[in-house]
Amino acid sequence: MLDILYEDKYLIAVNKEAKMLTIASEIEKEKTLYHLVSEYVKKKNKKNKIFIIHRLDYDTSGIVLFAKDQNIKEVMQENWSNVRRNYLAVVTGVVKKNHDVIKSYLKETKTLLTYSTKNGGKLALTEYTVIKRDKEHSLLSINLLTGRKNQIRVQLKDIGNPIVGDNKYGTEKYKYMLLDANELEFKHPVTKENILISKKIPKYFINVDKN
Repeated sequence: MLDILYEDKYLIAVNKEAKMLTIASEIEKEKTLYHLVSEYVKKKNKKNKIFIIHRLDYDTSGIVLFAKDQNIKEVMQENWSNVRRNYLAVVTGVVKKNHDVIKSYLKETKTLLTYSTKNGGKLALTEYTVIKRDKEHSLLSINLLTGRKNQIRVQLKDIGNPIVGDNKYGTEKYKYMLLDANELEFKHPVTKENILISKKIPKYFINVDKN
């Protein structure tokens, strides 16, 4: 069932489950968020279309925003640097600093693995605030200041606190990766209103108070 968080004539925001593709790949065409949202709008009118504005990794859950026409998509993408994107993450270990901005430069290997480098690369900035801690985990609120591939995952690994359940960059196994895109805030491209879309933390997130 589609979990719609916001909808008007121009935009639709939905909650993507973990372990779901945002858009089709060579291997999977049907079981994607794009396909589900497209089916939803076509039930109202067969001529209706949707356009992907951004995407989340397969293992990441949370808010994904779609446009209902090409022009709205382009306007949103042109102004994407002004969109506030907040995440929640449970990481392995105790994050010592209560608040910090992680800065590094990222590159990608031929095997599509992102890594930090001192030679070239794209600037990546991730701001975090610790919400809770226990002896084994920390719950972070993360403000994504740039949008590089796997940015949050790589940079948290770099500071010694990889995300729980991150099979690509982490160490601690779990049934899900504990990274959730929980807030999206932006100026509406048509009405110019400030739009804040938020969602609850997934039930399967580790409760750091009780671990």
